[in-house]
Amino acid sequence: MSGKIQLLSDTLATAKSEGRSALIAYLPAGFPTVDGGIEAIKAALDGGADVVEVGLPHSDPVLDGPVIQTADDIALRGGVKIADVMRTVREAHRATGKPVLVMTYWNPIDRYGVERFTAELAEAGGAGCILPDLPVQESALWREHAEKHGLATVFVVAPSSKDERLADITAAGSGFVYAASLMGVTGTRATVSSQAENLVERTRATGTGLPVCVGLGVSNATQAAEVAGFADGVIVGSAFVKAMLDAPDDAAGVEAVRALAGDLAKGVRRQA
Repeated sequence: MSGKIQLLSDTLATAKSEGRSALIAYLPAGFPTVDGGIEAIKAALDGGADVVEVGLPHSDPVLDGPVIQTADDIALRGGVKIADVMRTVREAHRATGKPVLVMTYWNPIDRYGVERFTAELAEAGGAGCILPDLPVQESALWREHAEKHGLATVFVVAPSSKDERLADITAAGSGFVYAASLMGVTGTRATVSSQAENLVERTRATGTGLPVCVGLGVSNATQAAEVAGFADGVIVGSAFVKAMLDAPDDAAGVEAVRALAGDLAKGVRRQA
């Protein structure tokens, strides 16, 4: 079975044709439970997200700030496994028909087996993977299997990335480029980094035509509108996780995620 890279590309192209950015939500699998996480992810998609990233919880999430680390810890203590991540992808995609990616560090894939992981992700209806710590120069094996199974390979670029490095990354990647809008870890912030727009411009200048989606720091509709003014996609993670953590119970958390997705969806449509 082939993965859904074309669905991802079509979804981003449709948003562009509508004169707006795509809204991409992130939530980790297994948080607060496997079933609860599935419901939250479906709520984000039903609420207005165009694409979702399912986080594969990791014990040492170097890119992620304290909010996502807290959720990962809850998921890991609950015994979440890669099979649960695949189930989350399958059920979220089946319920909504929207593209679902996995965001994961490299070590779990390496231990699980690249061929096994890519085959199972494609079979689950996944659109691809975001791999924040896999160096492009060491990614050939992954890309070979991802391409075979119809999966996108999304690499992360940062303000510190030199132009030559940006060219290498965009040439090797597919689906879209994840532009980390600032140096540091994930988390909601009061303002959007001024480095973000420059990074998007430099990434587009490589000429590959890949959409550039911006993450790290967006937490409300006003910020989403600001980023939507220059990026192809707006990625929101910590704000969704915080909505779940702050809720009095799981059901309320799911509804908070749905409401936040709706608010952010309005934001990307009104572009500051």
